[in-house]
Amino acid sequence: MGYYKLPEQTQEAFKVDDRGVRWFYTGDIGEMFADGTFKIIDRRKDLLKLQNGEYISLGKIEALMKSCQYVDNICVCGGTYSNELTALVSPNHRNLQKLSQELGLKDAQIGDLCRNVDVCKRVYAAIVQTGQSAGISKKEIPVRIRLVPDEWTPDNDMLTAAMKMKRKNVEKRYQKEIDGLFAANDLLSINNNNNNTIKLDNRV
Repeated sequence: MGYYKLPEQTQEAFKVDDRGVRWFYTGDIGEMFADGTFKIIDRRKDLLKLQNGEYISLGKIEALMKSCQYVDNICVCGGTYSNELTALVSPNHRNLQKLSQELGLKDAQIGDLCRNVDVCKRVYAAIVQTGQSAGISKKEIPVRIRLVPDEWTPDNDMLTAAMKMKRKNVEKRYQKEIDGLFAANDLLSINNNNNNTIKLDNRV
């Protein structure tokens, strides 16, 4: 029993205890109740430990942020030596085009919009508002975002067939962009080299 032609994943997920009993490690995190029932509340791989030792649920934040009108998909990232979160955003193309009309950016292509400072500011403000309206803490709201023009789909291996994000694939594909997000240090800046990287101070 195991994953078909995936020996490494099989070895990681299936383990035998000292009694010879084989267990399947699902990676789910559950909460047990006094009556003996339990519910799944998170995925282990979606938990991030910040530098201060606090755990953050990336999956919870991403699920909330996807309700933002400008977000089609989002990958929230955290650095090993940072207490801040950043995010890669695959925008909703239709709503981004509508925003471009509001901003007077006629006939702009998605790639151009993802590099436009005014567009990035509006999208970031909407993301912050979404987080605040959902009642999550300030530390759970990304302090930097990067808009990427690509749509994430099962065909380009960014999503599973069930339309769930493949975090490792996204992080590998956009490693350079993620590294850039953690390179800015000031509280209010637009990266001069990549003006679609934006950080606003949401901790005030």
